[in-house]
Amino acid sequence: MTTAELQQLVEQISQTDFGRPFRHRATFNARLRTTGGRYRLRDHNLEINPKMLTEHDRATLVGVIKHELCHYHLHLAGQSGQHRTKAFQTLLAQVGGLRYAPAPKTRVTQPRQWQVYVCSHCQQHYYRLRRIDVTKLVCGRCHGRLRRQGTVWAVNRPQET
Repeated sequence: MTTAELQQLVEQISQTDFGRPFRHRATFNARLRTTGGRYRLRDHNLEINPKMLTEHDRATLVGVIKHELCHYHLHLAGQSGQHRTKAFQTLLAQVGGLRYAPAPKTRVTQPRQWQVYVCSHCQQHYYRLRRIDVTKLVCGRCHGRLRRQGTVWAVNRPQET
């Protein structure tokens, strides 16, 4: 779907479901990570996460658009478009928009290099992504001196023993 097709879809949904025209711009924003869309108060434009279309179905995209249009129309009408207000919740229920955007699919992460530190007294292991200054930091369990043991490659933090 192109930006022009998204603009046309938003205008159509606004006219049919809300009975009011959408007179601003709707665009895709690939930088959105954890949200389905965003209504920008300053310029009244809508930004939609393209993953709502690529990872989910069209109904999800329409639900997110309706959610953002609720913010849009309430704000232009001079009312509060915040999620907690009764006006927003009622309008969202009337048009059938999504309350929450679905979670994005989990990303496959690359293994990272973890620094391994060991307490010289109690043998407690510590795993950190960045190197630490062993002359300043001590063991949290027994206050013994730490020494760097090496590195481990793992996707998630290895379990401290």
